[in-house]
Amino acid sequence: MKIAHIGSNFDDFLREEGIHSQAQAMAIKRVLAYQISEEIKRKNLSKSELAVLMKTSRAALDRLLDSFNKSVTLATLERAANALGKKLVVELT
Repeated sequence: MKIAHIGSNFDDFLREEGIHSQAQAMAIKRVLAYQISEEIKRKNLSKSELAVLMKTSRAALDRLLDSFNKSVTLATLERAANALGKKLVVELT
């Protein structure tokens, strides 16, 4: 009995299933949402206060913080970073 995935890693499995890029995008979005949420707590800001600093709506901020919502623009991420006194860094590897 041969098991197909012995010796492979999880990324290999996701590629074979054709969902690697989707899983990676979801993971990145979840990390960003978590980092922003943690920074909001650290700075003791409410979501409404951050929305005002970002010059956006509370609903738009809720979409940004929703780890399952993939439709976030770089402009929105940049506004969030600036409002929190952070710098957004995007790179290709």
